[in-house]
Amino acid sequence: MEEYAREPCPWRIIDDCGGAFTMGAIGGAVFQSIKGFRNAPSGVNRRLLGSLAAVKSRAPVIGGNFAVWGGLFSTIDCSLVHIRKKEDPWNSITSGALTGAILAVRNGAGAMVGSAIIGGVLLALIEGVGILFTRYSAEHFKPFDPQMSDPSQLSSPIGNAPNYQ
Repeated sequence: MEEYAREPCPWRIIDDCGGAFTMGAIGGAVFQSIKGFRNAPSGVNRRLLGSLAAVKSRAPVIGGNFAVWGGLFSTIDCSLVHIRKKEDPWNSITSGALTGAILAVRNGAGAMVGSAIIGGVLLALIEGVGILFTRYSAEHFKPFDPQMSDPSQLSSPIGNAPNYQ
């Protein structure tokens, strides 16, 4: 089974930007279809048309917002990889914090700090869960040592004498 390999850094930005747009557009379409259906006048036909109108007007905007976040995050991440010469979870955590701060710059310094903290903590949680899953799945693929599971190896070599090792 092949591992998923990420694109090299300049292309990773475009790849992440497109993936974020797709994710935002699909999630936005689902959310806006429900919102448009609920807010439309009564009648199934009107509700379906309201749902469709909400999806057409808002889902691309939500997808674009996600694309901006994904592109900015990947740009900062690639810059940190280039500067630090290593790829580790700290790059993602720092990228999340800086992305949150940059996107909140129009709202002032307080909003920047709050968004930076939220972005850093969110990415730290994501990275932590990824590390936990990696370690948990690695336990299942440890090499099996047949000598450790052989019951004759656990007892004393001298008949019924206790094993004092």
